[in-house]
Amino acid sequence: MKTATLKLYSLGYAELRTWLIAGAFILGNILLPQLAHLLPQGGVTWLPIYLFTLVAAYKYGWKAGLLTALLSPTLNHLLFGMPASAMLPAILIKSTLLVLLASYAAHRTGKASLVSLTVVVLGYQLLGSLAEWALVGHFATAMQDFRLGLPGMMLQIFGGWWILNRLLRK
Repeated sequence: MKTATLKLYSLGYAELRTWLIAGAFILGNILLPQLAHLLPQGGVTWLPIYLFTLVAAYKYGWKAGLLTALLSPTLNHLLFGMPASAMLPAILIKSTLLVLLASYAAHRTGKASLVSLTVVVLGYQLLGSLAEWALVGHFATAMQDFRLGLPGMMLQIFGGWWILNRLLRK
């Protein structure tokens, strides 16, 4: 798998383009979870709320990523009741960590390699799970993504790589 240097952006909140791009990724983060929830335990297995956040932050910078990270779970919760209220803080923390790590990795490497995406995904999951453990006080619950969400982590790594290197190269 060839990884080329990506054209990366650092969009600002005052730019309309930031809001339009974030809106497109938010829509993806609304539609993909709806599809995943058609499958038994689809949300906890496929972790669909994170894929487009990863891509937004990696390609368009932390501001577009943060809009996607915060608005996607919030709108999903308000529109569909998913994620549940109890899960929302942990998902928002993990989404924010994902934005920070993805935008840093993109800035540092200038490309979306499988190695860098793996480090980003494992990093936000590990740090996010530790934060979730502090929130819920139950280790097994906090580590649920590592027990059940491995297919979702793989989707983020390989799907994110494909989207970044095949669909959004320019």
